[in-house]
Amino acid sequence: MYFRKTAKRAIRTLTLFLVFINVAGCATNPYTDRSQFLLIPESQEVHMGNKAYAQALNDPKVVISKNPAEVDPVKRVAERIIAAAKQSKYAKRADSFQWDVTVIKNDKTKNAWALPGGKIAVYTGIFPEAKNENGLAAIMGHEVVHALARHGAERVSQHTAANLGMQIATVALDMKPIAQTLAMQALGIGVLLPFSRGHESEADYIGLLLAADAGYDPREAVLLWERMAESSKGGPPEFLSTHPAHDTRIQDLRKWMPEAMARYERASKAPISPLPSIE
Repeated sequence: MYFRKTAKRAIRTLTLFLVFINVAGCATNPYTDRSQFLLIPESQEVHMGNKAYAQALNDPKVVISKNPAEVDPVKRVAERIIAAAKQSKYAKRADSFQWDVTVIKNDKTKNAWALPGGKIAVYTGIFPEAKNENGLAAIMGHEVVHALARHGAERVSQHTAANLGMQIATVALDMKPIAQTLAMQALGIGVLLPFSRGHESEADYIGLLLAADAGYDPREAVLLWERMAESSKGGPPEFLSTHPAHDTRIQDLRKWMPEAMARYERASKAPISPLPSIE
């Protein structure tokens, strides 16, 4: 009798969960035709991005660069990438963003990011890896695509659905805490991490095309990731990482290169300068 009641409760709650998933917002990436699972409205996503940007820049440990040698190349690349985005399949979203670009003076941090709403930050520590404005365009194109493709909203939606599903399963099946923990770990490895690698690969592909449209040589992207691989030896294996392995990334970039080069040949070429060295 107990088993029958538990089974009925599990079926009922699982049915409600599936209905919830099916009525959730869906979209299709215009470049890859991949279906996207989205639970939060775009306005809320942009609000979250603006808030996160303000918090990041107001951190007392953050030093914003005012050095023209560091700021000017970043803003030049950003201007061309944004212009290309406004002519891309993301044109409507790119036009709606209130773009802003900040260079953070941190020579030890090899990072750059773009948030929903068009807020971009580049750390000076990425300059040696980027080497020149072609390499910087590959990095910034990748990051801008994360914002334009709503990858952040997808990740929030995936976590929300995963947590809700686990809560439902816990109630329906009377799962013990240890079983719940094991199930959550399995869900994290088996479901959430592959989505993140998919986002990274998608941003690599579309970002390569966007940089080429902006007049930057896409071949520098391969050299960039070869430098990144050299400087980050000993990283985690791909199946435990939320990012594709460097070798996988480089192989994919080479596969996409003919399409990117065709765009680059048609584009108005960007002026290229080396990035400033850091101590």
